[in-house]
Amino acid sequence: MNKLFRCWSMLLFGCLSMAAIAASEPDPQETIETILQLVTGNEAAQTEALSFIDTHWQANFTPMVLEAAYLTRGASTAVEIIKIMDQKTGQNLGYNINAWYEWLWNQPPQDHPLYAEFKSRLYGLIDPKFSGYFSSERVSKIRLDEVRWGGVRQDGIPPLRSPNMIKAAEADYLQDDNIVFGVVINSAARAYPKRILAWHEMFVDTIGGVPVAGVYCTLCGTVIPYVTTYNDVNHQLGTSGFLYRSNKLMYDQATQSLWNTLWGSPVIGPLVEQDITLERLSIVTTTWGEWRRRHPDTLVLSLDTGHRRDYGEGAAYREYFATDNLMFTVPKRDGRLKNKDEVLALLFPQTPDQPLAISADYLARHPVYQDRIGSRDFVVLTDQSGANRVYETQGVVFSEWDQNRTVKDSQGTVWTLSEDSLATADGRVLNRLPAHRAFWFGWFSAYTHTRLVH
Repeated sequence: MNKLFRCWSMLLFGCLSMAAIAASEPDPQETIETILQLVTGNEAAQTEALSFIDTHWQANFTPMVLEAAYLTRGASTAVEIIKIMDQKTGQNLGYNINAWYEWLWNQPPQDHPLYAEFKSRLYGLIDPKFSGYFSSERVSKIRLDEVRWGGVRQDGIPPLRSPNMIKAAEADYLQDDNIVFGVVINSAARAYPKRILAWHEMFVDTIGGVPVAGVYCTLCGTVIPYVTTYNDVNHQLGTSGFLYRSNKLMYDQATQSLWNTLWGSPVIGPLVEQDITLERLSIVTTTWGEWRRRHPDTLVLSLDTGHRRDYGEGAAYREYFATDNLMFTVPKRDGRLKNKDEVLALLFPQTPDQPLAISADYLARHPVYQDRIGSRDFVVLTDQSGANRVYETQGVVFSEWDQNRTVKDSQGTVWTLSEDSLATADGRVLNRLPAHRAFWFGWFSAYTHTRLVH
Protein backbone atom coordinates (compact mmCIF):
# COMPACT_ATOMS: atom_id res chain seq x y z
CA MET A 1 0.00 0.00 0.00
CA ASN A 2 2.79 2.40 0.99
CA LYS A 3 4.63 1.49 -2.20
CA LEU A 4 1.54 2.27 -4.30
CA PHE A 5 1.11 5.59 -2.46
CA ARG A 6 4.70 6.52 -3.15
CA CYS A 7 4.25 5.77 -6.85
CA TRP A 8 1.15 7.94 -7.05
CA SER A 9 2.94 10.69 -5.12
CA MET A 10 5.90 10.63 -7.46
CA LEU A 11 3.61 10.70 -10.49
CA LEU A 12 1.60 13.59 -9.04
CA PHE A 13 4.77 15.49 -8.14
CA GLY A 14 6.09 14.95 -11.68
CA CYS A 15 2.88 16.26 -13.21
CA LEU A 16 2.87 19.28 -10.93
CA SER A 17 6.53 19.97 -11.75
CA MET A 18 5.83 19.78 -15.49
CA ALA A 19 2.83 22.06 -15.02
CA ALA A 20 4.99 24.53 -13.11
CA ILE A 21 7.60 24.47 -15.87
CA ALA A 22 4.90 24.94 -18.49
CA ALA A 23 3.46 27.82 -16.49
CA SER A 24 6.88 29.48 -16.37
CA GLU A 25 7.30 29.27 -20.14
CA PRO A 26 6.49 32.75 -21.45
CA ASP A 27 3.94 33.12 -24.20
CA PRO A 28 5.83 33.90 -27.45
CA GLN A 29 3.54 36.81 -28.34
CA GLU A 30 3.82 38.26 -24.84
CA THR A 31 7.60 37.93 -25.08
CA ILE A 32 8.01 39.99 -28.22
CA GLU A 33 5.48 42.57 -27.04
CA THR A 34 7.44 42.96 -23.81
CA ILE A 35 10.86 43.20 -25.45
CA LEU A 36 9.50 45.84 -27.83
CA GLN A 37 8.63 47.90 -24.76
CA LEU A 38 12.36 48.35 -24.17
CA VAL A 39 12.35 50.54 -27.26
CA THR A 40 8.84 52.00 -27.36
CA GLY A 41 7.71 52.06 -23.72
CA ASN A 42 7.97 54.70 -21.02
CA GLU A 43 10.26 54.26 -18.01
CA ALA A 44 7.76 52.16 -16.08
CA ALA A 45 7.13 49.87 -19.05
CA GLN A 46 10.85 49.47 -19.62
CA THR A 47 11.39 48.54 -15.96
CA GLU A 48 8.62 45.94 -16.19
CA ALA A 49 10.13 44.57 -19.40
CA LEU A 50 13.56 44.23 -17.78
CA SER A 51 12.01 42.28 -14.90
CA PHE A 52 10.17 40.00 -17.34
CA ILE A 53 13.34 39.26 -19.30
CA ASP A 54 15.34 38.58 -16.15
CA THR A 55 12.68 36.21 -14.78
CA HIS A 56 11.81 34.34 -17.96
CA TRP A 57 15.17 34.41 -19.76
CA GLN A 58 15.69 31.96 -22.60
CA ALA A 59 18.64 31.71 -24.96
CA ASN A 60 16.46 32.67 -27.93
CA PHE A 61 15.81 36.05 -26.30
CA THR A 62 19.40 37.06 -27.08
CA PRO A 63 19.07 38.41 -30.66
CA MET A 64 15.93 40.39 -29.80
CA VAL A 65 17.28 41.83 -26.56
CA LEU A 66 20.54 42.76 -28.26
CA GLU A 67 18.70 44.68 -30.97
CA ALA A 68 16.61 46.40 -28.32
CA ALA A 69 19.77 47.42 -26.45
CA TYR A 70 21.11 48.97 -29.65
CA LEU A 71 17.93 50.90 -30.48
CA THR A 72 16.55 51.91 -27.08
CA ARG A 73 16.51 55.64 -26.42
CA GLY A 74 17.27 55.24 -22.72
CA ALA A 75 20.96 54.93 -21.84
CA SER A 76 20.13 53.51 -18.40
CA THR A 77 17.83 50.92 -20.01
CA ALA A 78 20.63 49.84 -22.35
CA VAL A 79 22.95 49.45 -19.36
CA GLU A 80 20.42 47.25 -17.56
CA ILE A 81 19.84 45.14 -20.66
CA ILE A 82 23.56 44.49 -20.97
CA LYS A 83 23.81 43.57 -17.29
CA ILE A 84 21.13 40.92 -17.77
CA MET A 85 22.82 39.62 -20.91
CA ASP A 86 26.19 39.39 -19.14
CA GLN A 87 24.60 37.45 -16.28
CA LYS A 88 22.50 35.09 -18.40
CA THR A 89 25.14 34.28 -21.01
CA GLY A 90 28.23 34.27 -18.81
CA GLN A 91 29.88 36.88 -21.01
CA ASN A 92 31.39 40.18 -19.91
CA LEU A 93 31.25 42.24 -23.08
CA GLY A 94 29.71 45.45 -21.80
CA TYR A 95 28.11 47.79 -24.31
CA ASN A 96 30.21 46.53 -27.21
CA ILE A 97 27.52 45.68 -29.74
CA ASN A 98 29.97 44.34 -32.32
CA ALA A 99 31.53 42.02 -29.72
CA TRP A 100 28.10 40.73 -28.75
CA TYR A 101 27.21 40.01 -32.37
CA GLU A 102 30.50 38.28 -33.03
CA TRP A 103 29.93 36.08 -29.99
CA LEU A 104 26.28 35.41 -30.95
CA TRP A 105 27.07 34.43 -34.53
CA ASN A 106 29.56 31.84 -33.33
CA GLN A 107 26.86 30.12 -31.24
CA PRO A 108 24.28 27.71 -32.67
CA PRO A 109 21.28 29.69 -33.99
CA GLN A 110 18.63 30.31 -31.31
CA ASP A 111 15.73 31.87 -33.18
CA HIS A 112 12.61 32.66 -31.19
CA PRO A 113 9.48 31.36 -32.99
CA LEU A 114 8.29 34.96 -33.50
CA TYR A 115 11.69 36.52 -34.13
CA ALA A 116 10.80 37.48 -37.71
CA GLU A 117 7.63 39.23 -36.50
CA PHE A 118 9.65 41.00 -33.81
CA LYS A 119 12.16 42.20 -36.39
CA SER A 120 9.37 43.39 -38.68
CA ARG A 121 7.70 45.41 -35.96
CA LEU A 122 10.92 46.78 -34.46
CA TYR A 123 12.39 48.10 -37.69
CA GLY A 124 8.99 49.15 -38.99
CA LEU A 125 9.22 51.85 -36.33
CA ILE A 126 12.18 53.30 -38.26
CA ASP A 127 10.81 52.87 -41.79
CA PRO A 128 7.38 51.30 -42.49
CA LYS A 129 8.90 49.69 -45.60
CA PHE A 130 11.19 47.63 -43.35
CA SER A 131 8.23 45.78 -41.89
CA GLY A 132 7.71 44.04 -45.24
CA TYR A 133 11.19 42.50 -45.24
CA PHE A 134 10.53 40.10 -42.36
CA SER A 135 7.76 37.67 -41.48
CA SER A 136 7.45 34.02 -40.47
CA GLU A 137 6.06 33.27 -43.95
CA ARG A 138 9.17 34.59 -45.70
CA VAL A 139 11.75 31.94 -46.57
CA SER A 140 15.29 32.80 -45.46
CA LYS A 141 18.58 31.32 -46.68
CA ILE A 142 20.61 33.13 -44.04
CA ARG A 143 20.52 33.50 -40.26
CA LEU A 144 18.04 36.22 -39.44
CA ASP A 145 20.12 37.44 -36.50
CA GLU A 146 22.94 38.20 -38.96
CA VAL A 147 20.76 40.76 -40.72
CA ARG A 148 21.74 44.08 -39.12
CA TRP A 149 20.36 47.52 -39.69
CA GLY A 150 22.93 49.78 -41.36
CA GLY A 151 21.59 53.06 -39.96
CA VAL A 152 19.61 54.34 -42.97
CA ARG A 153 16.09 53.93 -44.35
CA GLN A 154 15.24 52.12 -47.58
CA ASP A 155 17.25 53.86 -50.30
CA GLY A 156 18.47 56.26 -47.60
CA ILE A 157 21.75 55.99 -49.49
CA PRO A 158 20.11 56.94 -52.80
CA PRO A 159 20.95 54.84 -55.87
CA LEU A 160 21.73 56.71 -59.08
CA ARG A 161 18.93 55.66 -61.43
CA SER A 162 19.51 56.51 -65.11
CA PRO A 163 22.21 58.94 -63.97
CA ASN A 164 23.42 61.92 -65.96
CA MET A 165 26.50 61.01 -67.99
CA ILE A 166 28.87 63.39 -69.74
CA LYS A 167 31.68 63.07 -72.26
CA ALA A 168 35.24 62.60 -71.05
CA ALA A 169 36.26 66.05 -72.28
CA GLU A 170 33.53 67.62 -70.14
CA ALA A 171 34.63 65.92 -66.91
CA ASP A 172 36.93 68.70 -65.77
CA TYR A 173 36.19 67.87 -62.13
CA LEU A 174 38.28 64.68 -62.39
CA GLN A 175 42.04 64.39 -61.93
CA ASP A 176 44.03 61.71 -63.74
CA ASP A 177 44.79 59.83 -60.49
CA ASN A 178 41.16 59.70 -59.35
CA ILE A 179 39.83 56.16 -58.95
CA VAL A 180 37.08 55.06 -61.34
CA PHE A 181 35.18 51.84 -61.93
CA GLY A 182 35.11 51.09 -65.65
CA VAL A 183 32.55 49.03 -67.56
CA VAL A 184 32.21 48.28 -71.28
CA ILE A 185 29.09 46.53 -72.59
CA ASN A 186 28.50 46.09 -76.32
CA SER A 187 31.20 48.71 -77.04
CA ALA A 188 29.55 51.29 -74.74
CA ALA A 189 32.16 52.49 -72.22
CA ARG A 190 31.16 53.97 -68.87
CA ALA A 191 33.22 55.30 -65.96
CA TYR A 192 31.86 55.62 -62.42
CA PRO A 193 34.19 57.66 -60.21
CA LYS A 194 34.61 56.30 -56.70
CA ARG A 195 34.25 59.82 -55.30
CA ILE A 196 30.63 59.91 -56.54
CA LEU A 197 29.59 56.28 -56.34
CA ALA A 198 30.70 55.95 -52.70
CA TRP A 199 27.90 58.35 -51.73
CA HIS A 200 25.26 56.35 -53.62
CA GLU A 201 26.48 52.75 -53.53
CA MET A 202 24.50 51.75 -56.60
CA PHE A 203 23.79 52.83 -60.15
CA VAL A 204 20.88 51.45 -62.13
CA ASP A 205 21.12 52.04 -65.85
CA THR A 206 21.04 50.56 -69.35
CA ILE A 207 24.47 50.20 -70.95
CA GLY A 208 24.80 49.01 -74.53
CA GLY A 209 21.17 47.93 -74.43
CA VAL A 210 21.65 45.82 -71.27
CA PRO A 211 19.85 46.68 -68.01
CA VAL A 212 22.48 46.79 -65.28
CA ALA A 213 22.76 47.47 -61.56
CA GLY A 214 26.26 48.31 -60.37
CA VAL A 215 26.33 47.62 -56.65
CA TYR A 216 29.01 49.23 -54.51
CA CYS A 217 29.37 47.99 -50.96
CA THR A 218 31.70 50.61 -49.52
CA LEU A 219 32.11 48.66 -46.27
CA CYS A 220 33.56 45.63 -48.04
CA GLY A 221 35.19 47.46 -50.94
CA THR A 222 33.24 45.71 -53.68
CA VAL A 223 31.68 46.96 -56.92
CA ILE A 224 29.81 44.32 -58.93
CA PRO A 225 27.75 45.02 -62.08
CA TYR A 226 24.82 42.65 -62.48
CA VAL A 227 22.48 42.11 -65.41
CA THR A 228 19.15 42.72 -63.69
CA THR A 229 17.02 40.74 -66.15
CA TYR A 230 16.49 37.09 -65.25
CA ASN A 231 13.98 34.86 -67.06
CA ASP A 232 12.55 37.93 -68.81
CA VAL A 233 11.90 39.76 -65.53
CA ASN A 234 13.83 42.97 -64.93
CA HIS A 235 14.36 43.26 -61.19
CA GLN A 236 14.36 46.87 -60.01
CA LEU A 237 16.94 46.80 -57.25
CA GLY A 238 17.65 49.27 -54.48
CA THR A 239 19.43 49.65 -51.15
CA SER A 240 17.53 47.89 -48.36
CA GLY A 241 19.16 49.65 -45.41
CA PHE A 242 20.32 46.33 -43.95
CA LEU A 243 23.60 44.44 -43.94
CA TYR A 244 24.67 40.82 -43.88
CA ARG A 245 28.23 40.21 -42.73
CA SER A 246 29.08 43.89 -43.28
CA ASN A 247 27.83 43.63 -46.87
CA LYS A 248 24.85 45.62 -48.03
CA LEU A 249 21.63 43.77 -48.80
CA MET A 250 19.70 44.89 -51.86
CA TYR A 251 15.93 44.68 -52.25
CA ASP A 252 13.71 44.44 -55.30
CA GLN A 253 10.79 46.80 -55.63
CA ALA A 254 8.22 44.21 -56.75
CA THR A 255 8.48 41.71 -53.89
CA GLN A 256 10.65 43.48 -51.28
CA SER A 257 12.83 40.38 -51.17
CA LEU A 258 16.32 40.95 -49.77
CA TRP A 259 19.28 40.11 -52.01
CA ASN A 260 22.86 39.27 -51.09
CA THR A 261 25.21 41.64 -52.93
CA LEU A 262 28.12 39.20 -53.26
CA TRP A 263 25.94 36.26 -54.26
CA GLY A 264 23.66 38.17 -56.64
CA SER A 265 20.66 36.21 -55.40
CA PRO A 266 17.66 36.66 -53.08
CA VAL A 267 18.18 35.43 -49.52
CA ILE A 268 14.96 36.46 -47.74
CA GLY A 269 11.49 36.67 -49.24
CA PRO A 270 9.27 35.19 -51.96
CA LEU A 271 12.00 35.10 -54.61
CA VAL A 272 14.29 32.82 -52.58
CA GLU A 273 12.74 29.61 -53.89
CA GLN A 274 13.05 30.70 -57.54
CA ASP A 275 16.77 29.89 -57.58
CA ILE A 276 17.76 33.24 -59.11
CA THR A 277 21.41 34.18 -59.59
CA LEU A 278 22.03 37.32 -61.61
CA GLU A 279 24.77 37.35 -64.23
CA ARG A 280 27.95 39.18 -63.18
CA LEU A 281 29.70 41.42 -65.67
CA SER A 282 33.33 42.47 -65.93
CA ILE A 283 34.48 45.63 -64.20
CA VAL A 284 37.87 47.21 -63.70
CA THR A 285 39.16 49.44 -60.91
CA THR A 286 41.61 51.90 -62.42
CA THR A 287 42.51 55.59 -62.64
CA TRP A 288 40.60 58.15 -64.63
CA GLY A 289 43.69 59.00 -66.67
CA GLU A 290 44.27 55.37 -67.66
CA TRP A 291 40.59 54.70 -68.41
CA ARG A 292 40.25 57.84 -70.53
CA ARG A 293 43.42 56.95 -72.44
CA ARG A 294 42.06 53.52 -73.30
CA HIS A 295 38.51 54.78 -73.93
CA PRO A 296 38.53 58.39 -75.15
CA ASP A 297 34.85 58.00 -76.13
CA THR A 298 33.80 56.94 -72.63
CA LEU A 299 30.92 58.54 -70.80
CA VAL A 300 31.39 59.36 -67.14
CA LEU A 301 29.12 60.33 -64.26
CA SER A 302 28.22 63.98 -64.06
CA LEU A 303 28.41 65.87 -60.76
CA ASP A 304 24.78 66.75 -61.45
CA THR A 305 23.35 63.78 -59.57
CA GLY A 306 20.29 65.48 -58.14
CA HIS A 307 21.84 65.25 -54.67
CA ARG A 308 24.07 67.54 -52.65
CA ARG A 309 27.21 65.75 -51.45
CA ASP A 310 30.89 66.49 -51.04
CA TYR A 311 32.08 64.70 -54.16
CA GLY A 312 35.74 65.52 -53.54
CA GLU A 313 38.22 62.68 -54.03
CA GLY A 314 38.38 60.66 -50.81
CA ALA A 315 35.66 62.63 -48.99
CA ALA A 316 33.21 59.73 -48.67
CA TYR A 317 34.07 57.20 -45.94
CA ARG A 318 37.40 58.92 -45.40
CA GLU A 319 37.84 57.71 -41.81
CA TYR A 320 36.65 54.19 -42.58
CA PHE A 321 39.03 53.73 -45.49
CA ALA A 322 41.92 55.21 -43.48
CA THR A 323 42.06 52.36 -40.93
CA ASP A 324 41.82 48.59 -40.84
CA ASN A 325 38.93 48.71 -38.37
CA LEU A 326 35.46 47.45 -39.25
CA MET A 327 32.28 49.46 -38.79
CA PHE A 328 30.15 46.30 -38.56
CA THR A 329 31.71 43.06 -37.44
CA VAL A 330 31.60 39.65 -39.14
CA PRO A 331 31.47 36.14 -37.65
CA LYS A 332 34.99 35.15 -38.68
CA ARG A 333 38.12 36.81 -40.01
CA ASP A 334 41.30 35.43 -41.52
CA GLY A 335 44.66 36.93 -40.53
CA ARG A 336 46.59 35.94 -43.65
CA LEU A 337 45.84 39.44 -44.95
CA LYS A 338 44.71 42.61 -43.22
CA ASN A 339 40.96 43.21 -43.11
CA LYS A 340 40.93 45.83 -45.85
CA ASP A 341 43.73 44.51 -48.02
CA GLU A 342 42.32 44.35 -51.53
CA VAL A 343 41.91 41.08 -53.38
CA LEU A 344 40.73 40.24 -56.87
CA ALA A 345 37.68 38.04 -56.36
CA LEU A 346 36.69 35.34 -58.83
CA LEU A 347 33.63 33.12 -58.80
CA PHE A 348 32.52 31.35 -61.96
CA PRO A 349 28.92 30.07 -62.33
CA GLN A 350 30.20 26.69 -63.57
CA THR A 351 32.10 26.16 -60.28
CA PRO A 352 30.17 28.06 -57.58
CA ASP A 353 31.84 26.03 -54.84
CA GLN A 354 35.37 27.17 -55.81
CA PRO A 355 35.77 30.88 -54.99
CA LEU A 356 39.22 32.39 -55.40
CA ALA A 357 40.85 35.52 -53.99
CA ILE A 358 44.16 36.84 -55.27
CA SER A 359 45.97 39.60 -53.39
CA ALA A 360 46.05 42.83 -55.41
CA ASP A 361 49.59 43.43 -54.17
CA TYR A 362 50.60 39.99 -55.41
CA LEU A 363 49.12 40.72 -58.85
CA ALA A 364 50.95 44.06 -59.01
CA ARG A 365 54.18 42.08 -58.57
CA HIS A 366 53.07 39.43 -61.09
CA PRO A 367 51.38 41.32 -63.95
CA VAL A 368 50.94 38.04 -65.88
CA TYR A 369 49.37 35.46 -63.58
CA GLN A 370 47.91 32.15 -64.76
CA ASP A 371 45.69 29.81 -62.75
CA ARG A 372 42.79 27.40 -63.01
CA ILE A 373 39.37 27.06 -61.37
CA GLY A 374 37.81 23.67 -62.04
CA SER A 375 38.53 22.93 -65.67
CA ARG A 376 38.76 26.59 -66.69
CA ASP A 377 42.23 28.04 -67.28
CA PHE A 378 42.60 31.81 -67.08
CA VAL A 379 45.13 34.62 -66.99
CA VAL A 380 45.05 37.81 -64.93
CA LEU A 381 46.71 40.78 -66.65
CA THR A 382 47.54 43.77 -64.43
CA ASP A 383 48.49 47.11 -65.93
CA GLN A 384 50.55 49.94 -64.45
CA SER A 385 47.48 51.58 -62.88
CA GLY A 386 46.90 48.36 -60.92
CA ALA A 387 43.84 47.43 -62.97
CA ASN A 388 43.19 43.68 -63.24
CA ARG A 389 41.56 41.99 -66.23
CA VAL A 390 40.85 38.25 -66.39
CA TYR A 391 40.63 36.18 -69.60
CA GLU A 392 40.09 32.52 -70.29
CA THR A 393 43.14 30.87 -71.88
CA GLN A 394 41.98 27.46 -73.16
CA GLY A 395 45.47 26.08 -72.65
CA VAL A 396 47.37 29.06 -74.06
CA VAL A 397 50.34 30.03 -71.89
CA PHE A 398 51.16 33.73 -71.84
CA SER A 399 54.70 34.86 -71.19
CA GLU A 400 54.74 38.65 -71.43
CA TRP A 401 52.74 41.76 -72.07
CA ASP A 402 53.46 45.45 -72.38
CA GLN A 403 50.83 46.37 -69.73
CA ASN A 404 48.99 48.18 -72.46
CA ARG A 405 47.41 46.26 -75.34
CA THR A 406 49.90 43.65 -76.55
CA VAL A 407 50.27 40.19 -74.98
CA LYS A 408 52.54 37.37 -76.21
CA ASP A 409 52.11 33.68 -75.58
CA SER A 410 54.85 31.08 -75.17
CA GLN A 411 54.79 30.39 -78.93
CA GLY A 412 55.48 34.04 -79.75
CA THR A 413 51.93 34.71 -80.99
CA VAL A 414 50.78 38.28 -80.44
CA TRP A 415 47.38 38.88 -78.86
CA THR A 416 45.62 42.23 -78.64
CA LEU A 417 43.85 43.13 -75.41
CA SER A 418 40.41 44.73 -75.30
CA GLU A 419 37.81 44.96 -72.54
CA ASP A 420 35.93 42.04 -74.12
CA SER A 421 38.68 39.65 -75.15
CA LEU A 422 42.19 38.77 -76.21
CA ALA A 423 42.39 38.29 -79.98
CA THR A 424 45.00 37.35 -82.60
CA ALA A 425 45.31 38.74 -86.09
CA ASP A 426 44.14 35.40 -87.53
CA GLY A 427 40.85 35.49 -85.63
CA ARG A 428 41.48 33.47 -82.46
CA VAL A 429 39.56 34.90 -79.48
CA LEU A 430 39.78 34.36 -75.71
CA ASN A 431 36.89 35.90 -73.80
CA ARG A 432 37.00 38.15 -70.75
CA LEU A 433 35.81 36.63 -67.47
CA PRO A 434 34.04 38.53 -64.67
CA ALA A 435 36.06 39.52 -61.61
CA HIS A 436 36.01 42.38 -59.14
CA ARG A 437 38.00 43.86 -56.27
CA ALA A 438 37.02 43.35 -52.63
CA PHE A 439 38.35 43.88 -49.16
CA TRP A 440 39.74 40.59 -47.88
CA PHE A 441 37.54 40.46 -44.78
CA GLY A 442 34.37 40.99 -46.83
CA TRP A 443 35.14 38.30 -49.37
CA PHE A 444 36.26 35.83 -46.70
CA SER A 445 33.15 36.40 -44.58
CA ALA A 446 30.99 35.48 -47.58
CA TYR A 447 33.21 32.61 -48.77
CA THR A 448 35.13 31.20 -45.80
CA HIS A 449 36.16 28.25 -47.97
CA THR A 450 37.82 30.51 -50.55
CA ARG A 451 41.27 29.76 -51.89
CA LEU A 452 43.72 32.61 -51.38
CA VAL A 453 46.79 33.45 -53.45
CA HIS A 454 49.02 36.03 -51.79
